[in-house]
Amino acid sequence: ANGIVHVAAKDRATSNEQSMTISGQSSLDRDIIDQMVRDAEVHADEDRTRREEAEVRNNADNLVYQTEKLLTDQGDQLTDDETSDVTEKLEALKKVLDGEDTDAIRSATEALLTSSQEFGQRLYDAAAQQAGDAGMGDDGFGGDDDVVDAEIVDEQ
Repeated sequence: ANGIVHVAAKDRATSNEQSMTISGQSSLDRDIIDQMVRDAEVHADEDRTRREEAEVRNNADNLVYQTEKLLTDQGDQLTDDETSDVTEKLEALKKVLDGEDTDAIRSATEALLTSSQEFGQRLYDAAAQQAGDAGMGDDGFGGDDDVVDAEIVDEQ
């Protein structure tokens, strides 16, 4: 009656019977459980801080990967100034990632993110301009010179 599940089985041929009760009782005393809850509440701020540090570090690692990939894939489209700026900030971020200073990681991440976004925006604008130029004729409009404006008048 105190258990969660009570199972009984009886072999009809031999009339042997076995039963088992699975109970939900914990092996920990209530005092120990209360102490564990208090400890968790005491360390909640520390846990939150560690989670934030891990998120900052993971975001920085991700940005390093993305920037290195961008340099590999699109590096030939960078100007020398952009290359040196992005590379300098990338190396600075890698260096602070070796340390434990979360604020330094956060600021280096922001600096690299700003530089790489500027470059990415320039690439995007150049691609859009190139796509726009491909559809234009000599006069800057579509290449069809035989355009006729017409108006339909219904006379009934």
